[in-house]
Amino acid sequence: MPEKHSRRQMLKQVATAAMAATALPSLAASLSSTHSSSTMLKGNIHHSACAWCYPNIPLDDLCKAFKAMGLEAIDLLDPPQFATAHKYGLDCGIVASINKDWDIYRGWNHIEHHDPLVEYYYHMIDETANAGFKNLICFSGARKGLDDEQGLLNCAAGLQRIMPYAEKKKVTIVMELLNSKKDHHDYQCDHTAWGAALAQKIGSNNFKLLYDIYHMQIMEGDLIRNITDYHAYIAHYHTGGVPGRHELDDTQEIFYPAVMRAIVATGYKGYVAQEFVPTEKDPLSALKRCVQICDV
Repeated sequence: MPEKHSRRQMLKQVATAAMAATALPSLAASLSSTHSSSTMLKGNIHHSACAWCYPNIPLDDLCKAFKAMGLEAIDLLDPPQFATAHKYGLDCGIVASINKDWDIYRGWNHIEHHDPLVEYYYHMIDETANAGFKNLICFSGARKGLDDEQGLLNCAAGLQRIMPYAEKKKVTIVMELLNSKKDHHDYQCDHTAWGAALAQKIGSNNFKLLYDIYHMQIMEGDLIRNITDYHAYIAHYHTGGVPGRHELDDTQEIFYPAVMRAIVATGYKGYVAQEFVPTEKDPLSALKRCVQICDV
């Protein structure tokens, strides 16, 4: 996601928005329209969307809208938000793991982080498993002078310390692929091949990748070939228009129906989550339209 749209900041706003008397001027009308009838989806793609993209909509209202659209999950929730997802019968496609101590730039590639990260992830694995969710996000961290080989070895050494517990609890640790060209400068897990090599080094079916289509289009392109070649290492997908991480419309360069067909062709059964920052006055209508674009 772009730097100016920090997930941590957005998630805090989502959590506190419920206390507001009103959200968007168009929210009531949008929710009414969304609830008028459940969207019939084809079932080839299991749809989710990221909560942080809708900071002005209370989480209860957001979950109602997602459910009415036919979405099966909501992404990047923290443990205090799990009960709300359960209330509306939504899975959490991938659980968040950013807090005051850990973020995208302070991750597994630096050995000095390993001990506190192991403690934190044991806790988060428990929270994820106890809620009945399956995927927990993690991040490589910034290079800060590390070459890619050493960064990979360090990530593997740290993550291998938590994999037996993740396997026991049936939780998949999922490292996100992010671009280091524009949004997340110096981030190490910025190419699909590097992430796949890390998965091979770790050697656990409970470690996989979050293939963020927006980020990988910026970083390396060749989306369909890479999805096809590396699908065995991918547990989750995020969308977003390029450039700008906005709606999946004709102002951006990715033709999402073809990408979605490639994902379906791999036999993938996990979630594809919308993670675009809406620019339109009615963000829920924009979300519904983008879900339908991806529903191949």
